[in-house]
Amino acid sequence: MLPAPWPELFSPLPGQHPHPGLGSTPGAPAAAGQDEPRQPPGSAETDCLELLPLESMAYTMTPTPAGPVGSQYCVCKVELSVCGQNLLDRDVTSKSDPFCVLFMEVNGKWVELDRTETAVNNLNPAFAKKFIVDYHFEEVQKLKFALFDQDKSSMQLYEHDFLGEFSCTLGMIVSSKKITRTLLLGNGKPAGKGMITIAAQELSDNRVITLSMAGRKLDKKDLFGKSDPFLEFYKPGDDGKWMLVHRTEVIKYTLDPIWKPFTVPLVSLCDGDVEKLIKVVCYDYDSDGGHDFIGEFQTSVARMCEAQDAFPLEMECINPKKQKKKKNYKNSGIIIVNSCEITRDFSFLDYILGGCQLMFTVGIDFTASNGNPRDPSSLHYINPMGTNEYLSAIWAVGQIIQDYDSDKMFPALGFGAQLPPDWKVSHEFAINFNPTNPFCSGVEGIVQAYSACLPHIRFYGPTNFSPIINHVARFASQATQQEAASQYFILLIITDGVISDMDETRHAVVQASKLPMSIIIVGVGNADFAAMEFLDGDSRVLRSHTGEEAVRDIVQFVPFRDFRNAPKETLAKAVLAELPQQVVQYFKHQNLPPVNPEQA
Repeated sequence: MLPAPWPELFSPLPGQHPHPGLGSTPGAPAAAGQDEPRQPPGSAETDCLELLPLESMAYTMTPTPAGPVGSQYCVCKVELSVCGQNLLDRDVTSKSDPFCVLFMEVNGKWVELDRTETAVNNLNPAFAKKFIVDYHFEEVQKLKFALFDQDKSSMQLYEHDFLGEFSCTLGMIVSSKKITRTLLLGNGKPAGKGMITIAAQELSDNRVITLSMAGRKLDKKDLFGKSDPFLEFYKPGDDGKWMLVHRTEVIKYTLDPIWKPFTVPLVSLCDGDVEKLIKVVCYDYDSDGGHDFIGEFQTSVARMCEAQDAFPLEMECINPKKQKKKKNYKNSGIIIVNSCEITRDFSFLDYILGGCQLMFTVGIDFTASNGNPRDPSSLHYINPMGTNEYLSAIWAVGQIIQDYDSDKMFPALGFGAQLPPDWKVSHEFAINFNPTNPFCSGVEGIVQAYSACLPHIRFYGPTNFSPIINHVARFASQATQQEAASQYFILLIITDGVISDMDETRHAVVQASKLPMSIIIVGVGNADFAAMEFLDGDSRVLRSHTGEEAVRDIVQFVPFRDFRNAPKETLAKAVLAELPQQVVQYFKHQNLPPVNPEQA
């Protein structure tokens, strides 16, 4: 018999976008998400106004900790702009005077990060003060925006009238670029018609400059031959001294060098100011380090950008000492800018803000080596706390990824089990037993489907990874037809043991390395995971059994046992730390811009 009917959360949704479902057809990406975010669990934060002096999560003035909140590896800084609409009017003789306070959850407590200015007599404020927050993809960064009507000059928030609040994650904001949500009172009810709009902008100058340089008739510095010229580029430092930014390669035995084109960040070359003067110095290379000065000149990026392929820009290379000594001195040669191009070096957040969706799929190992799920020694045994290592891994990764998927419908697949009614072994089945619609609603849906399927399947074997990898790869290959960076696929495989189809898995990973796809493997239990380390190409390039090399490293493996006694956030940091780099690496290699580059 098949299991009992499944709850509605597994039924198809209108406009569902192409997650790798069994039997579904890849299609176009969905629009940016408009889902109303859920309140974080627990009532302490929503009842804070009634419990102000006593409640640990209450609105009290908390000193901001020294240094940025979060891990030391910050992807970038994000600027958050806040507007309010139809705020509650708390003043009798005039309109409210609102200001907004931003809190971040740190170790279970709301810590105040910053406040905006006060907008006088304004129920629809657009605050000029922006919030600057360190963005960490691999963390759940919970934020709370609380609005107050300023009544006194006091810094204590309980002295001011509360106008409403909104809580969400930073990931939720950046994945949508801009969100508008209902403000809530302390009892969870709407604050009248009050709304809040939050927009995100990455604070970084991601422009890069590519220069193609040459020289003509440079001074001869070597007694028995020609010069060996190279260039050095300098910008003014804060101390007024010139600071070295870039050095070209040396071109041997020539007075007419042509240097290889090179690319540097614009902020490195001129602090992002194209009008700022930079100095270019030409030297003749000596192996003893005593390089001979040929000449120099000053210019700007704006000036060099006048160069085009058909119309190079020529600048005289001047030796000031020679210029003073010789009346008929002209120059020590000509430095030529053949081309100068400024482009954008898109970051992970550029792709996310530009509309890229992260498509999340879970693959779960149901082989017999896991043990009977009714036995407390089994890795699939759900303890009285309602969890096990499989569920912990799903939560750790899923709660991060779900913010970057607009419909939050995730395929959840199993492998290595016998299925009813004929009890044939399957290495690629929907754990909700709906092969045409294996989607689960959010991480909670995956957890529900996982718990519900355990009594209805027989754990068997072997441990074959390749069917599920190839399954997701089929959908990722459809996405290679995209003309912009709209979709990237992430497969989380949770397993307890040694891979049975290693040759096929290696081949599948090598082929998947050409696609917009990454694989995260979490090893549960205490088995030997040497084969998993082999797939993770951090120390060596992975090759298939035919000798073909992976184009890039797309596998991240972590053993769960290393994190059993660590805070739950550390597992997510470990498995997701490389993902932003993998996403950027793929789209750059394919020369794909964000879907909406002007939005990024």
